[in-house]
Amino acid sequence: MSCSLLHFCSFQDLGTVRDFLFPQVKEESSSGEKEHNWEDEDWGAWEDGELKEPREDRSTSNVPALSWLQDCVISLSPTNDLMVIARDQKAVFLVPKWKPNEKAKDEMQYCVTWSGILSVEEGECINSTICIPLASQKRSSTGRPDWTCIIVGFTSGYVRFYTENGVLLLAQLLNEDPVLQLKCRTYEIPRHPGVTEQHEELSILYPVALVTIDGFSLFQSLRACRNQVARAAASGAESVQPPPLTYKKWGLQDVDMIVDHASIGIMTLCPFDQLKTASVLGGFNATVKSSPPAMSEYVTVGSGPFAGFFYALEGSTQPLLSHVALAVASKLTSALFNAASGWLGWKSKHEEELVQKQKPKVEPATPLAVRFGIPDSRRRGENICLSPCNTLAAVTDDFGRITLLDVARGVAIRMWKGYRDAQVGWIQVLEDLHEREAEKSNFSPFRSPIGLRRVAQFLVIYAPRRGILEVWSTQQGPRVGAFNVGKYCRLLYPGYKIMGLNNVTSQGWQPQTFQICLIDPVDGNVKTVNVPFHLALSDKKSERAKDMHLLKRLTTLLKAKVSNPENMETEIKMHLLDIKYPAMKKQALEKMLASKNIPLSCLTNLIQALLDSLMNQDPESVDEGLLQFCLSQLKLLHLYTCVDKLNSKDLENGVAKTSDDLATLLRLEEREVVKIQTLLDNYRQGNTRSTVHFEEDKNYKLPIQMFLEYLEYEKEVVNVKKLSEDECVALGDFFFWKCLCGESSAEEVCHLLESAGARPQQFLTLLLSMWLFKEREILKNQDSIHYLHVTLSVLNQMKGAVDNSWDLQSVNPWWQQMRSVCAQSENVGAALLAALVGRSVAISATNSLVEKDVEVQISDGMTDSWEALSLDMEHWNLLLRQLEDCLILQTLLHSKGKKTSSTTCQHSEPLASISVKKLLEGGRGVVADGVAKWVFNLNLVPSILKQAHQPKELENAEEPMEGENNVLISEKYKELDLKRILELLQLAYERFPCSLESDALHAHCCWEYVVQWNKDPEEDRFLSVSVDHLKCIGNAHVQRGVAVMMWNTFIVKRLSAAAYLMDKVGKAPKDRLCRRTLPEASVSIQQLPSFEHKASFRLTGTNSQDVGMSDTSMTSFLGSCSLLLQTLMEAEVSCDEMKEPSLDIEDTWSSVEGPTSIVDLALEQGHVHYPLVQHHYVLAVVMHGIMLFGMKSVKIFSLFDSKGKNAFFKELTSIQLLPSGEMDPNIVSLRQQFLMKLVSASVKELIKPPKTECTSEQQSHQEQKEDWSSVAVELSQNLQVDEDVIRRHYVCELYNHGIDHIGEEALLQVHDQEVLASQLLVLTGQRLAYALLHTQTKEGMELLARLPPVLCTWLKAMDPHDLQNTDVPIIATAKLVSKLIELLPENHGQYSLVLHLLEAVEAISSL
Repeated sequence: MSCSLLHFCSFQDLGTVRDFLFPQVKEESSSGEKEHNWEDEDWGAWEDGELKEPREDRSTSNVPALSWLQDCVISLSPTNDLMVIARDQKAVFLVPKWKPNEKAKDEMQYCVTWSGILSVEEGECINSTICIPLASQKRSSTGRPDWTCIIVGFTSGYVRFYTENGVLLLAQLLNEDPVLQLKCRTYEIPRHPGVTEQHEELSILYPVALVTIDGFSLFQSLRACRNQVARAAASGAESVQPPPLTYKKWGLQDVDMIVDHASIGIMTLCPFDQLKTASVLGGFNATVKSSPPAMSEYVTVGSGPFAGFFYALEGSTQPLLSHVALAVASKLTSALFNAASGWLGWKSKHEEELVQKQKPKVEPATPLAVRFGIPDSRRRGENICLSPCNTLAAVTDDFGRITLLDVARGVAIRMWKGYRDAQVGWIQVLEDLHEREAEKSNFSPFRSPIGLRRVAQFLVIYAPRRGILEVWSTQQGPRVGAFNVGKYCRLLYPGYKIMGLNNVTSQGWQPQTFQICLIDPVDGNVKTVNVPFHLALSDKKSERAKDMHLLKRLTTLLKAKVSNPENMETEIKMHLLDIKYPAMKKQALEKMLASKNIPLSCLTNLIQALLDSLMNQDPESVDEGLLQFCLSQLKLLHLYTCVDKLNSKDLENGVAKTSDDLATLLRLEEREVVKIQTLLDNYRQGNTRSTVHFEEDKNYKLPIQMFLEYLEYEKEVVNVKKLSEDECVALGDFFFWKCLCGESSAEEVCHLLESAGARPQQFLTLLLSMWLFKEREILKNQDSIHYLHVTLSVLNQMKGAVDNSWDLQSVNPWWQQMRSVCAQSENVGAALLAALVGRSVAISATNSLVEKDVEVQISDGMTDSWEALSLDMEHWNLLLRQLEDCLILQTLLHSKGKKTSSTTCQHSEPLASISVKKLLEGGRGVVADGVAKWVFNLNLVPSILKQAHQPKELENAEEPMEGENNVLISEKYKELDLKRILELLQLAYERFPCSLESDALHAHCCWEYVVQWNKDPEEDRFLSVSVDHLKCIGNAHVQRGVAVMMWNTFIVKRLSAAAYLMDKVGKAPKDRLCRRTLPEASVSIQQLPSFEHKASFRLTGTNSQDVGMSDTSMTSFLGSCSLLLQTLMEAEVSCDEMKEPSLDIEDTWSSVEGPTSIVDLALEQGHVHYPLVQHHYVLAVVMHGIMLFGMKSVKIFSLFDSKGKNAFFKELTSIQLLPSGEMDPNIVSLRQQFLMKLVSASVKELIKPPKTECTSEQQSHQEQKEDWSSVAVELSQNLQVDEDVIRRHYVCELYNHGIDHIGEEALLQVHDQEVLASQLLVLTGQRLAYALLHTQTKEGMELLARLPPVLCTWLKAMDPHDLQNTDVPIIATAKLVSKLIELLPENHGQYSLVLHLLEAVEAISSL
């Protein structure tokens, strides 16, 4: 308990304040940074191997940036609610606020609330400022001020009053000289009846004058001004100029220079001092009044004299009110004159400006001569600081001395030297009356039973030259504290409290004020000094100071290395017994107990010695708390010693238990034991987390210090404190681990606990915490189950464990506690074993309670074996079923394949462990959600999940399977240990038939994949798999709801952004554009990160969104969007033919509560508007085709009219006005052109060579197999385009690219074959023209000469450049001509031309 420097506030951004007040420092720092830029440094020095000498001015360049606070005027309110930092004309107001720091902990920080320029007159600067908190007049006030007034003194002589927001309340010119200092004195309750009551006062020092303003009148005036300003601001009118303040003004005479002052207050002389003063002033014939007069004392520091003492008799001068009457008369006169001049037109603008610039009249000062002083011609005082009790004052001077003055006698009583530029302040500390309760032997008749609180004063000195803060005890006391601080700090000492209190209102107030603080501009922290009262008693007779010294020596001794334990014990014992105060003895004892250097035996001897000394004392003088503390610690040490001895014994382990023995022990059938062992083996195989074990861990023993920290002994009972999980495990390990290993006797341990008064419930928690934590060791050692049964049985027999009056039809709190611990544990394997053992012990306990009834029934002839039934047994059986379910589920979730997808591993998150409590509180869908996360981590395709529902096919699992995804499934079988995974899945399906129902599981998998895709849209495969799971949902109602949720939550935002982007660029955008933010994006929706948070799937407005993915991922995204909308349409149609599913839950988990599941949310979604979904489907397919084939010159929104555009990205459940009837021919023409482009692009894709890379990672299988010609025909139906035109164009494009075999199949679907034949005839002519005219072979020229003239002319008119594939066999062309003959009727105008073509083709083929 020594002096301490406490941090209580900091600055949020002190650099901003500095840059505002010192702009030149900011410019210098920025220029300095440019000068020392690393790019401009001489890099050649590194090559030469020599480093240049650092610049000399670099060490001093930061000095102005750090010492700027010394050049500022600073004032802090004593209630710490406002700080003012000012310089020249500028000022900054700061208020403290709670804000998080760098460590994310809330702390008080000063924040800027107002900054600006306060100067009004030209050239005036701020010389002094003070913050005065004003008391609240409300009765319900708790001690906080109503508001704080900022008073600022300027070099022009003006004193201005401001609010916390920088609003000017009042300004008054009291003297034409600069204001040197502002000081305040507030009301203090007199400590003694004879002390004169001091009134509140504001004193303003000028070079030759001193102005004092009464605190009461100032308080009332400031409140009135603030109310007037508030009313004017509320009404918008101009505020009325307030009347001037009343004040006293003294002209200080017979002094060369005044720098600072202190107002001591009213003092009354004693008769002797009155006679002495009269003799000095009046001489031998002086007259003396009968009663001594009351005087106001003022002390000034400066030069000539160094310290001057002034006394002003009360009532010798009246307050200066003449200027008030003059001001009122002047206002009346000027008002009449202004009115008259306005009537007669006399007044001019120049006269108005003169009136405004005219300064108010300054009243002369009342002369006040110095009565006496401390003369020192060479010394000049710089600052004076008055003590809180108004008896002492500390004065600093230019010689680096600090002088302590007795202001009542006017003498210097002490001086410190070596403190140049020092800053001083005071701390007043009140004695704590409880510290004197032990001093019963020093009873004094002059002290009341409660006692008068003594007051100690300490002088705080900050020496900036040395960077040290010192605390001195006054008047002649030593230095009691010293702290190393920075050299650029500021020490703030207000010296006053809250203004506006009196002897009545201050009784119930307890204002939270500080006395002194230190501001460090380097780290921006504000600290205060805490000084204990007992430091004022630091002399040879102070017992407390002696105890503090002994405690420090004892602390040092405990930290030192132990070389000789016996000598250390003797020395500690001597110090411990020499301490007098009981509180100090207890503190020393606590330090001993927490020390790691004291052996257990030594610690026991020391406490026993202290206890013996207390027993030998007078019982009335012994502190009862210390005595009980020693007794409790001895009991705990004895308990620790006994348990440690038991743990150190080596007991022989019994014979290993077989499964039959285990079945008998657990009261189970052998087949049940085998089943549980199989489940535990599977669980242990899956839970293979690698851990590191050290050799020291095996021999680890709980230190005695931690043992004493965890336990407490009260009222003959050992209690376990509130511990963390790790601490419970450590303490349980110390008591019971040896028992569970068979190396210690559980009976003896429990007997020790019972004799010590332990509560069985607390130690049951310790036993179970340790058992559950050591799951890995327990599953390896089956014998631990037997030892747990023994330990739990003994604990159950302890006093207070199970109430003998317990009713079988009620829940036993003892067993309920054990069940709660097992249900909360995430180590499900150990929890299941603990529950089995607990159930067995509970059955034994229940049977023993009804033993008498059993004997009665046997006497009646009922001799069959039976077990007593109770309500607890029902709870045990339910918990066991739940734990088995959790074990199977945990085993499944921890199972991993031999090889998982690298892409999924990068995005997978570690699965959270489960417990019975988590499943009961996780909601209906918690099981399916956990399995869905596991499916995502293993990257299992939907077909594998379906396969797990078919147990018959598990035997032939490795054989090739039929189906669409047989390739993928076979690959998964090779990559993963799929046989074991399918077995675990099937087992989980059997235990959770409702929670893992096929639709529910696929719904959660769908949601998990789309959530993961939303986190990283570049992984387009996740969205594709999500849609695959969506298509696997069998119930249309669930499928529709999940699709709507996906659309509203994740899809529509990006699809709308992509649509606007593609429409803006008019083509398939490149990667850079896909990642850009669009200024005109369409919608933003409320995201749903997981199923636990139920949200309304509604569009929330228009906002700027981005596509947020690459062009490749965007292509796959659009394909998945079209599949999603197609699935949604199919589900909407099937909903009318299908009933909603009944959501059931397993009987074991019927009490589940928690968030709504995905399936429940899906069923809450309403019906969608089918035409609107189809409208969006068309848009998605169009966008997908553009991106897939890289189409250009396509404005997607130009394919729709205004109704269609307005309907996009609206809520799918809403009814929108969609296009109907005949469409605009221009739009239909654009649609037809687009579809023909789409068909042409798809045909070009057919002739491209196959890619060598595996496209399954980039594109879905649907995209690879999709027939875009059929898609185009389907689009033509929705876009009101003649589908036969699209089919004919498709056939022509196929023949144009030389894909005649597909063209022959597509030709059969065309209705108007005559028009198609005309188009194909042109294409045939182009082929022959290329073969005859462009190859120009000899045979070809001869054949051309033999052809009919009509055919030659027609062939020459053909343009072969339009052909996409000219290398077509003539046989294929011959087939095409034959096909044309079949298609054209004989009466067609070009039928004869086709016959000529047939002859020409036959002739060419014969060449």
